[in-house]
Amino acid sequence: MTISKVSNTLLLEPGMEDMYKCVHCGLCLSACPTYLTTGREMESPRGRIALMKAVKENRIEPSSRVISHWESCLQCRGCETACPSGVPFGFLMEQTKAELIYPQKTSLKQRFLHFSVFKLLFPSLPLLYLLGSLVKFYQKSGIQRILRSRIVTKVAPSSLVALENQLPVIKGNFFSASTKIYPTKEKKQGTVGLLSGCVMPLFQGPIMEATVRVLNRNGFDVVSPAGQGCCGALNIHAGERERASKMAINNIEVFLKANVDKILTVSAGCGSTMKEYQTLLYKSSNIPSEDVSTFVSMTQDITEFLVSIPLSVPKTALSMKVTYQDSCHLAHAQKITKAPREILQSIPGIELVELKDSLICCGAAGTYQIVQKDLSAKLLSKKMATIIETKADAVVTANPGCIIQIENGIKQNDLNSPVYHIVELLDLAYSTESKT
Repeated sequence: MTISKVSNTLLLEPGMEDMYKCVHCGLCLSACPTYLTTGREMESPRGRIALMKAVKENRIEPSSRVISHWESCLQCRGCETACPSGVPFGFLMEQTKAELIYPQKTSLKQRFLHFSVFKLLFPSLPLLYLLGSLVKFYQKSGIQRILRSRIVTKVAPSSLVALENQLPVIKGNFFSASTKIYPTKEKKQGTVGLLSGCVMPLFQGPIMEATVRVLNRNGFDVVSPAGQGCCGALNIHAGERERASKMAINNIEVFLKANVDKILTVSAGCGSTMKEYQTLLYKSSNIPSEDVSTFVSMTQDITEFLVSIPLSVPKTALSMKVTYQDSCHLAHAQKITKAPREILQSIPGIELVELKDSLICCGAAGTYQIVQKDLSAKLLSKKMATIIETKADAVVTANPGCIIQIENGIKQNDLNSPVYHIVELLDLAYSTESKT
């Protein structure tokens, strides 16, 4: 990875030559969920890199079989944490999808799905909110209960039934970006901007509301500026970098106009993407490089921010045994593992039981649980076995996809354990103060 100087700003300029940094030492194998599950070399980081090299050197064609090994990658970036050579596997995988996989989507079905999801749906918040409203009506009206009856599920395609069963329950109200300011009642410490994003404000609006309350409780006014949109992560992971670049530029412009001290996200996947906007936009002439650099420097995960302020410790105890699943893009892409644990351990009454293999992906990975449902299910099964071993009262994580995936695992195992975003647990602790 080379470094170039543009407009007095240092930008990371990625290159596919970084694949040659891989020395095939194998230290990544124990960190790769797909290799641990299948045992196949081509389902490991070094195996996938070997295929990249072979294609680049014209030794093999990017056949459907070759592409299948790349598409089975979760892009969890656990291999980056394990790699002693600093191979930027996440970028290599994204670029491979952009240059080799995305152009291969030639069937009418593939092109329609790609257009619908990555060029139509995610770039458009109104369409996403319309979809969310339809899902909410479907769940609340009783239609879902009828369609989940044994009579219907027996005649419906099994793939459709499985997909419908994975549909997360919409809890509470939607959270919308707006011109509204959420003022603190405490001594004001500053003003922060909150990424609303795309999926999370629809399916997990209460987490966004809890985030606002926690920030207010710690002395910060909160704004979630109107005009922002999806961070672009799902588009990048699908190889659709052009559209993702437009999303990134829009978010940078909106947040820099908002006059905030920090830009915060409660989604680990969004946060890692936003922190890497310089890599995404290093060739862009549509936005000043200084603006990109400023945006990146202001962006923090909510856990990263809370341990830096410092955090106001709750005054009452929760008396709860919890275990924590590391979100892949928080632990591996952003290198944040201590902050969430510090927050949990700061809450009186919380007993934290470390989860075996907490750094191994749960199998969510954006749309992975839909497009690679068999591998995703196997990873979830392994994860649930370790969660059950902890005998914890609740599971805590820091990413919306992880929450949805683990909630599905909880349901499949007939458990009653709630799954919290870490900020929800902190908000719960603060809420008990007024009741004592």
